[in-house]
Amino acid sequence: MGIDGGGSQTTCAVGDEKSLLGSGGGAGSNVVRVGEAQARKSISAAVLQACATAKLSPQQIKRTCIGVAGGARPEATEIIRRILSELVSGEIDVVGDMVIAMEAASGMGPGVIVIAGTGSIAYGRNAAGQTARAGGWGFAISDEGSGHWIGRAAVTSALRASDEGQSNGLLESLMKAWGVKTREQMILASNASPPPDFAGLFPAVLAAVDAGEPNAHDILARAGVELATLGKIVISRLFADADHAPVAMSGGVFRNSALVRQVFYNRLRLECPKAVVNTDVVDPVKGALDLARRAALGAKA
Repeated sequence: MGIDGGGSQTTCAVGDEKSLLGSGGGAGSNVVRVGEAQARKSISAAVLQACATAKLSPQQIKRTCIGVAGGARPEATEIIRRILSELVSGEIDVVGDMVIAMEAASGMGPGVIVIAGTGSIAYGRNAAGQTARAGGWGFAISDEGSGHWIGRAAVTSALRASDEGQSNGLLESLMKAWGVKTREQMILASNASPPPDFAGLFPAVLAAVDAGEPNAHDILARAGVELATLGKIVISRLFADADHAPVAMSGGVFRNSALVRQVFYNRLRLECPKAVVNTDVVDPVKGALDLARRAALGAKA
């Protein structure tokens, strides 16, 4: 079994040595973001659905790999492993979300993966096995180009436009997404404690781009630039002496915005010509399943 425990959604894949047998999904399961109770609910829903479609009992699972943001933190690992041990049999491996995305993109080979989902990070490995990362330090100080970053930037831009007396379809879209009626309510929601779900505004920003809102277009273009910068940092640290660097994209921001993908590709290729960018957005849950398979085969050997 492979699981991708994201901040906004959880996906699960069940397979045998070669084939995908079933898949399932649930809400976000990042413990730091949603808490243990919600993480348990989301993971359980995804696991049970995947097993049901595969016509298997969770107790028949022999090896599980789950990738989550902050997966290397002992406290997060302990909670996730405890949740899964209540559902499945066999060994459970808890790793960072970038590890499963890297596996999906490059297997055991060299490459760079840039992830833009609820949060963001760039991670890479070269032919010598050295690794490096950039970004992914949390919403308050990092996660450039992520869904959270885009949502917060959209609120900032919309309120600035309102201050300047500009026509503001973006603000209207954001207010509708959060279910507030006035600008003042939007301001209160944005400054609430705990912080609101800025990543949940991403679809509203996409809709605003489709409606021709220039501010929304500029925000997504900036996101593409920020993500390209993360990728460039990792390439410069790991592939300085290489003639090319394989790069892949992962996450809902890339998957749902052609504009972000285009700007990311163009900017990275401009600033780092050795980057060979895979234009397909990779699915991290495939990497989690492949890692579980490899671990199971290694245990048998």
